[in-house]
Amino acid sequence: MSHKMYMQRCIQIAKNGLGQSRPNPMVGCVIVCNEKIIGEGFTSPYGGPHAEVNAIKSVKDKELLKNAVIYVTLEPCSHYGKTPPCANLIVEHKIPTVVIGTMDPFSKVAGKGIQILKDAGCSVTVGVLEDSCREHHKRFLTFHGKKRPFILLKWAETQDGFMDIYRKETAIEDAKPNWITNSYSRQYVHKLRAEEQAIFVGTNTVINDNPALNVRTWSGQNPVRIVLDKTLRIPLNYEVLDDKVKTIVFTESNRKDSKLTRYKKIDFSDNLVLAICEVLYQENIQSVLIEGGKKTLQSFIDANIWDEAAVFVGASNFGKGIKAPVFHGAIISTLSFGKDVLKKYKNRC
Repeated sequence: MSHKMYMQRCIQIAKNGLGQSRPNPMVGCVIVCNEKIIGEGFTSPYGGPHAEVNAIKSVKDKELLKNAVIYVTLEPCSHYGKTPPCANLIVEHKIPTVVIGTMDPFSKVAGKGIQILKDAGCSVTVGVLEDSCREHHKRFLTFHGKKRPFILLKWAETQDGFMDIYRKETAIEDAKPNWITNSYSRQYVHKLRAEEQAIFVGTNTVINDNPALNVRTWSGQNPVRIVLDKTLRIPLNYEVLDDKVKTIVFTESNRKDSKLTRYKKIDFSDNLVLAICEVLYQENIQSVLIEGGKKTLQSFIDANIWDEAAVFVGASNFGKGIKAPVFHGAIISTLSFGKDVLKKYKNRC
């Protein structure tokens, strides 16, 4: 029996929960009896059943569970939340062998699920394909381990390293992005938006581009919009303040919250990035796509508070303008969209 083979299948099906299960982790679960898969499941959208529940439910002959092995990417939960504990469910169905990818750092679990299983007489193996499982659960693990959201930086730059032209202030009706990449790259950006819980931009990006910051050319949930606006310069008729999507505005000024837009006062003069991350942690935001301009992106880089970067390199040259951020990361993949190239990096620290 190959534990690795079945755990790889767990990771594969777990990805069905990407962008849907948060703030719960997107767990994958496979149940095997006599080297045959008899049940599978992944985490339902938040509030619904967990992966283990869905996998056990999918088994037609429940008597087989007494001789089965259950594989799961993350330690089964041990506490009551929206649903009962999955560790207790495994014990209830008398599944004798449990194989776990990695432990759950969440304080209400953190080894307690494993202990419940062992106390009930289950044979428990932990750490199968652990690196792959930790990579899969990187958002959840970063949030609970580092007490901040997982940070994905994103920008587009030209062949000669510019991310925008120099601009003068324009009228609202003239505010629009200056595209560097093609339509395929821009569609992929909407895929990234659907995968992360929130999207973050600075004041100048909003004023120059008037972006909606939603998901339009991909299937998925709109991310929570997070906007920096120290002195509330963004006009109220701009799209980020349209009250159609949950929005958090960081500011030093006073303004009443509206239906879906909340104003958070913070100190912009000292450790701004840390202050932002602390609030987002309190708001249970587990991952953020930083789509801001040079200043916003560079502030996270300089503070060394970022995990990955997605850099789109277009086919054009500007010759002059606003230079792309300066950073140092380990390249992990490249992907082509026609003449555009997407380079993904990981923070070395």
